[in-house]
Amino acid sequence: MTNHAGFAAEDAVPAPAQAGRHFSSFLTARRIDCKKSAVLPMDLSGAGVTRPGSWLDSMRASSPRHAKPIAGDEHEDWMEKHPSALSCFEAVVAEAKGKQIVMFLDYDGTLSPIVADPDRAVMTEDMRDAVRRVAEHFPTAIVSGRCIDKVFSFVKLEELYYAGSHGMDIKGPTAASDSHYHIKAKGDALTCQPASEFLPVIEEVYQELTARMAAIRGALVEHNKFCLSVHFRCVDEQEWGALEAQVRAVLQGYPDLHLTKGRKVLEIRPVIDWDKGSALQFLLKSLGYAGRSDVFPIYIGDDRTDEDAFKVKEFLSKLVKSKSNGAKG
Repeated sequence: MTNHAGFAAEDAVPAPAQAGRHFSSFLTARRIDCKKSAVLPMDLSGAGVTRPGSWLDSMRASSPRHAKPIAGDEHEDWMEKHPSALSCFEAVVAEAKGKQIVMFLDYDGTLSPIVADPDRAVMTEDMRDAVRRVAEHFPTAIVSGRCIDKVFSFVKLEELYYAGSHGMDIKGPTAASDSHYHIKAKGDALTCQPASEFLPVIEEVYQELTARMAAIRGALVEHNKFCLSVHFRCVDEQEWGALEAQVRAVLQGYPDLHLTKGRKVLEIRPVIDWDKGSALQFLLKSLGYAGRSDVFPIYIGDDRTDEDAFKVKEFLSKLVKSKSNGAKG
């Protein structure tokens, strides 16, 4: 379900500024040991992580200035490896028939355009209405690298599940906005924060990175509560190497944090076995859908970090099919 034409959004487009809103919609939350709540143990270590020697080349490869058009046999080969969900829509509908659909949506580049200033990545009213209508029929979650407060200030829909900080901060809907498919008891909100112990060190690194990035024009450090994002979309490409070196210099003193990359962004996250794929598993289990053959999760995203969720979804799909075949035998 990846939007493989996503590079077209690399040229930043202006968006009107919009006042933020503090994420205060949830009732007093109940803590769950989410580290033990994954559907199945999986070894996805190394996904999306590039070794130090190739970082600058990798930054350029994953953050092209413009899309590179392809045609002929090369285009056909690419499409075979990256099929469009829209061109296979009837097949998707047929596969989902009679099953419980669960929607997982990335935010930046999926529900909103890619813009130069991450604080201006607002979604349109038409998109908000579309998400609202989807949530009327299916459990729907926003899974983002942003902190929950920030992504909720953009989406403004209380009936959704939100997994911020690359899945390390999860909250469910309020009881007041609860609809027929939510299973949590009234007055009880779903929460999961597997990286809480890292909050002090994240704050410390944020302060140090902010001071260092002040010398690099166009660099921006975004605090996403349980992780940090160093945006270099507005940095001259000649400065990318210097930016990476400064980030690495800071992280040398913090072995419990690691560095990954996205589209014109470097991500600093705690070294724990948790990502967007873990959030997908946790939410499916919390909703009572783990291991069921009558559940059809759909994940839509456009960045490298979404691949963690794609891998989990593919694994769970194969597992359910295997169980189903075994039962038939």
